[in-house]
Amino acid sequence: MTSRANHHLDTYLLRVLHTLLVEKSVSRTAIKLGQSQPTISNTLKRLRELTGDAILVRGKTGMVPTERGEELLALAKQGLDVFEKIGAPIAAFAPGSTARVFHIGTPDYLNVLLIPSIIEQVRRRAPGASLMVHALDAGLDYANALEAGRLDLVIGNWPDPPEHLHLSQLFEDEVVCMMHRDHPVAKKGLTLKYYVEMPHLAPTPYIEGHRSSIDAALAEQGLKRNIQVAIPYFALVPHVLAKSDLIFTTGRQFANQFIEDWPVSVFPLPFEMPKMRFYMLWHARSHVAPDVVWLRRLISEVAVGLGMAAA
Repeated sequence: MTSRANHHLDTYLLRVLHTLLVEKSVSRTAIKLGQSQPTISNTLKRLRELTGDAILVRGKTGMVPTERGEELLALAKQGLDVFEKIGAPIAAFAPGSTARVFHIGTPDYLNVLLIPSIIEQVRRRAPGASLMVHALDAGLDYANALEAGRLDLVIGNWPDPPEHLHLSQLFEDEVVCMMHRDHPVAKKGLTLKYYVEMPHLAPTPYIEGHRSSIDAALAEQGLKRNIQVAIPYFALVPHVLAKSDLIFTTGRQFANQFIEDWPVSVFPLPFEMPKMRFYMLWHARSHVAPDVVWLRRLISEVAVGLGMAAA
């Protein structure tokens, strides 16, 4: 007898096994599967060798399953269901009925610009979903978190994102300077000389080893800012500028929020620099996942609706 170890169960054998146990007849199985009766008889022989059981035996009114055969019927059905699910198209995502928990990593800069509108749209379109916003900081390995599925996507603006991650540009923002409206330099006019010499307020780096786009642009000119205070929260910026002689470099959309209610003024950057480019990053593991694709589209639509999207 051929060794059972030389046989491998495939989808054809599984389908024949299931049909034989349902029909309890070699001839009816052959007709249903469009095969010849000798072919099904030979397949039954192979299945018996593989399982070490007769599977079907003769009874008074025809073939009947053995005890093992009855167990195999349930297993065969489960196996066929699994194969069908594997080969089935990816199910469409239904935001209105999902209870999915989404995880986004963002810099604190976006907390008052983009995130509230993203939350608004998620609540409107997917009321049963949850959205967890994770602050990017030096202690978070965002690339590993994306690969492991702990984060669905990250929004960032550092100059050198990892090449192995997917990227979609989200919006651009002009770089400007903020300082107290009564600062002496505000009255004289902000020059590059003043800019380099002045004490700067800056955000605490949120990605370890990554230099900000501002410092990268200065370094190309052989210049460096005099950063004397670093803070982890952008919400503190107007409070600090209102009580100090510091200058803060940021995006215009962030700066414009504080002109009316705080004693701060906004000035053009005194040197040429490209606009800050913000983008979404995600791992290949979720590139075609319908739920994450939906979230990425939602965020892009929100940026467009806010007038933030890049041309």
